[in-house]
Amino acid sequence: MQLLYAPTSPYVRKVMVSAHLLNLVEHISLLDSAANPINRDARIAAHNPMAKVPTMILADGQSLYDSRVICEYLDSLAPGYGLFPAAGKLRWQALLRQSMGDGLLDAALLARYEFTARPEEKQWGGWRAAQLVKVAACLEDIETQAKTLATTHLTIGEVTIGCALGYLDFRFPELNWRDTHPKAAQWHAQMATLPAMRATVPHT
Repeated sequence: MQLLYAPTSPYVRKVMVSAHLLNLVEHISLLDSAANPINRDARIAAHNPMAKVPTMILADGQSLYDSRVICEYLDSLAPGYGLFPAAGKLRWQALLRQSMGDGLLDAALLARYEFTARPEEKQWGGWRAAQLVKVAACLEDIETQAKTLATTHLTIGEVTIGCALGYLDFRFPELNWRDTHPKAAQWHAQMATLPAMRATVPHT
């Protein structure tokens, strides 16, 4: 398997954390790319019409995207783990947490792009503030769920939330989210010690 990636992408991190948990890292080759919300990278666009990372290319040439699809595919290769619970309440809980974590990331990325991708004369502070309201609401939700989030035998829900909080540390340190969300902070501190998380810390 080949993965078009960016070392700073939280969605790529989500895939790689999953690969570590499922013992599949050695089967994945990383391909350089330059995903950008404005300038399309032809290397990615050849396999993904949205030209986004992560995009995975299988041995038969089939492309997989986005992180949700790739992570579920990886889970299918290691059925003994159960990153995506098979059925029942645990499955819906894991999928809902994945959706919430992805939503936090979507809002955070839009907030970041407003000031990094737009020309200064077109930037809208109100738009950025509205996205950060969504981030804050997700943080409140994580805080209420923190005691029920696993720190061993993770599901895709914990993986996504862990990567989302890590992205806030990486790109939004000024939010100081730990100061107002101590339960989430305690959970994330435990998560950060896991080998899969330590091996995938984003870097520029």
